[in-house]
Amino acid sequence: MKKFTIFITIGILFIAGCKLGPDFQSPKYTGNDIFRFDTLTTDTVVNLRWWELFNDAELNKLIKIALNNNKDVLIAAARIDAAKANFGYTKADQFPTFGVSANGGGGNYGGGSLLNSNISYFSAYPEMSWELGFWGKYKRLNEAARAELMASEYAKRTVQIGIISAVASTYFSLLENKEKLEISKQTLASRDSGLKIIQARYDYGVVAEIDLNQAQIQKEISAAAVPSYERAVATTENTLSILLGENPKGFITDKTLIEQQTPPEIPEGLPSQLLLRRPDIREAEQTYRAQNARIGAAQAMRWPSLNITGLLGYASNDLLDISTGGLAWSAAGSLTGPLFQFGKNKRRVEIERYNTEVALRDYENTTLTAFKEVADALITIKTLKTELAANKSRNIAAINAEMLSAERYDKGQTSYLEVLESQRKSFDAQLTYTQTQRELMDAYISLYKALGGGWISPEEEASSNN
Repeated sequence: MKKFTIFITIGILFIAGCKLGPDFQSPKYTGNDIFRFDTLTTDTVVNLRWWELFNDAELNKLIKIALNNNKDVLIAAARIDAAKANFGYTKADQFPTFGVSANGGGGNYGGGSLLNSNISYFSAYPEMSWELGFWGKYKRLNEAARAELMASEYAKRTVQIGIISAVASTYFSLLENKEKLEISKQTLASRDSGLKIIQARYDYGVVAEIDLNQAQIQKEISAAAVPSYERAVATTENTLSILLGENPKGFITDKTLIEQQTPPEIPEGLPSQLLLRRPDIREAEQTYRAQNARIGAAQAMRWPSLNITGLLGYASNDLLDISTGGLAWSAAGSLTGPLFQFGKNKRRVEIERYNTEVALRDYENTTLTAFKEVADALITIKTLKTELAANKSRNIAAINAEMLSAERYDKGQTSYLEVLESQRKSFDAQLTYTQTQRELMDAYISLYKALGGGWISPEEEASSNN
């Protein structure tokens, strides 16, 4: 009998230690060895706070505020706390539960009829209930909860990198709109002065009315551009305020867009490293892992479970004289399991398998999107540098042509039509050059974001270097 008991105990422990369902395996990278449009072909990636490469103290300050106050970041932090609580909640299911119970009563009525004599009773005892984790059900559920916790932490980092990128991009958009507003104001002042000269010449009969009308048109074009960019500045400031977790307000910037320095080139690293650097990829991987664990939990629910209950306390048959009672105990075990439920349990496993396939495809899609974003950013930077150089030369030539046309017109060497065309080209060239500068800054931001960002805090950097 003793050997039989030991054998049963060992069997129970063995079964309890088993885990049904497939063990998780991280998807393997099978793509190219280098990024498309990567000219550096290095095998290392520099981890850094990339936004500091712009060497703008105001930008650094804004990003710090956003990381502390942005509502999306705070929401992500709260989700991590919820995931931690859920992990602890799920983990507790594998242990026994303890409670306490006390009751008493008396009377001469019971079972729907009067009794021959009065009865009374009293009991008080702690009780235990424990469902043994047969077939690894609780281990799989704990594995899923732990993976969900990791996914929530990666989700927060994804939000943080997104916020950093959004703040930087919005900041440069603000500088762009302010620069365009200043160009529009300067152009308006210049054309207003020119209109006064043309008006005087027209009044003296020196120029035709068509020249006056054309000058009026050009002046009003620049006049309409001023409120347009004033509106753009205000709405961009509102967007930046929300990113900082603040009410809409204005911003005083010390630097202009043209004064911003372009970040130095950084090594992009190997595509396979992107799987470890991108938090959204890591989040998708952990979501896939959590769903994979649920297959095992669903399979375990198809098999019997063992429940053990017990109590140890005090009981008396006389409520008025409880000293007549004594020690009371009870122990019981039950083995319950599904028998025939019209395929319900089988379908539960199938549901989890299909959900796991969905999670895997989502992971693969997230990975493909990440590679695309890196490739897009690399080619955008490469082409925008060439475009910026061309627009810079165009800008210098257009401004000079506007000045020369005005001088030629004053000397009677050309028509006013040439002046108008030179003014239009100069105004457009200045706006285009400013826009291209901002687009190049955005391309660098997109590259750093696509590569997985960098260290968000000194503590994170120190922890990784240990």
